[in-house]
Amino acid sequence: MSDPTVFIIDDDEAYRDSVCELLNSVGLPAETFNSAIDFLAAFDPARPGCLVLDVRMARMSGLALQERLAAMAARIPIVFISGHGDIAMAVKAVKDGAVDFVQKPYREQQLLDAIDEALRRDAQQRAPAQDASPGLLARVQALTARESEVMSLALKGWSSKVIAKELAISHRTVEQHRSRLLEKLGVASISELMRLRLDQPAE
Repeated sequence: MSDPTVFIIDDDEAYRDSVCELLNSVGLPAETFNSAIDFLAAFDPARPGCLVLDVRMARMSGLALQERLAAMAARIPIVFISGHGDIAMAVKAVKDGAVDFVQKPYREQQLLDAIDEALRRDAQQRAPAQDASPGLLARVQALTARESEVMSLALKGWSSKVIAKELAISHRTVEQHRSRLLEKLGVASISELMRLRLDQPAE
């Protein structure tokens, strides 16, 4: 597997180059794009890494790209940056799965810490799956039909908002199903569940 790459998407050339130089100074490979459209054209989900993504851009905003990637079941972690200090945007971005939201002008260490966490999450979800125990498999089979639906979509990397739209139920209802199914399965998070193979028949 290739080394993880930080993909920087920002229509401000100065910020794009600044982040790239910062990453190069600490030995992290980086690639830059001036639009979300350009990134999507080159995107390869098999490549490990994370996004450093501006919120406000022409043609497709950072939040719109986040939604597009979720609909594609692409789980690449995202660190948002913005010069507008829009708290509502930050809350939405993080609720929809972003690792962090960093304001411009960014503090270098804050941005590096957020990128380190994003790369850690990407490596974690790409780690070889562990075999699920028969006990866990039995608990999976005991889930309700709706809980099983939510689990299957969450394991694809879909956010609760996207799942709610797909199943035509409320965001709150999805969150309740996620909470209950995690409790029933005895795991702390969907990412922990991703590391377990659930496609084996219970013995």
